[in-house]
Amino acid sequence: MSQASRDSGAVLSTERLLAFSTHTVFAAFERPGQLAQWWGPDGFTNTFQQFEFVPDGRWLFIMHGPNGHDYPNESVFREIEPNGKIVIEHVVQPWFTLTVVLTARGDKTLLTWDQEFENAEMATRLRSICEPANEQNLDRLEALLASENP
Repeated sequence: MSQASRDSGAVLSTERLLAFSTHTVFAAFERPGQLAQWWGPDGFTNTFQQFEFVPDGRWLFIMHGPNGHDYPNESVFREIEPNGKIVIEHVVQPWFTLTVVLTARGDKTLLTWDQEFENAEMATRLRSICEPANEQNLDRLEALLASENP
């Protein structure tokens, strides 16, 4: 979706200043072993079936919820700029595009996380689930990086 056609009401955004370099944060996305450890909200685990971290590469995985339910996911990496930007299109319902931007702030990284849904109505319906889940996702990323980079 072009910037001009973006519906700002369809975007859920968060940001986090991480005490790690853009290289370290980016690696947590590009390395499937690391990504599987932190992706998703609290209590979730992941089984990756396909992980092609290249533009137009497919990412198929199952999120296993703490409630015992499995949640199949299919995404495509639309854009990858090493140490700078990752755009992931979730191509099954609920459809969304996640844009992650990493900006160096000295030896730290400002991570911005914009999750754009197909319309404002969908974003509104999912806001109460996605906003806390996205924060938990970033909490898990930060905890993993802290444990691996003391």
